[in-house]
Amino acid sequence: MTVRKILNLKGSDVMTIAPEKKLLEAIALLTKHRIGALIVTGKNNEVVGVLSERDIVRLLSNKDANRFENSVSSAMTAPVKSCKPDDTIQQIMQVMTAGRFRHMPVVENGKLAGVISIGDVVKLRLEEMERESEHLKEYIATA
Repeated sequence: MTVRKILNLKGSDVMTIAPEKKLLEAIALLTKHRIGALIVTGKNNEVVGVLSERDIVRLLSNKDANRFENSVSSAMTAPVKSCKPDDTIQQIMQVMTAGRFRHMPVVENGKLAGVISIGDVVKLRLEEMERESEHLKEYIATA
């Protein structure tokens, strides 16, 4: 199974934000769309960072009263690990687990092509395991 399979199932729509936008705007987008991260993109749709819930939580410890007026680039995670559509689910699970992050941009030809979450990966892997289990049960029953 590949990342492309996930994108084919869930679609490739991605919520993005420019690095110069204010954090308040980013928080509003996260809340409105009920998502855990925004992909920060440059002028040519290249990935320059990720702004996640974890990044926002880190800001809460900052005592600066105007912290949410700062730019997205001041709080985003960068550089970002990304994947390609032809990467396998097993590869992505290892990278996400080792890096302890939940969202990964999918990049093709240097441009943002989608985003996958650890939830997407786990869901697809569970479905794959269920199919394998059913095939084994059928094999045993007919043997």
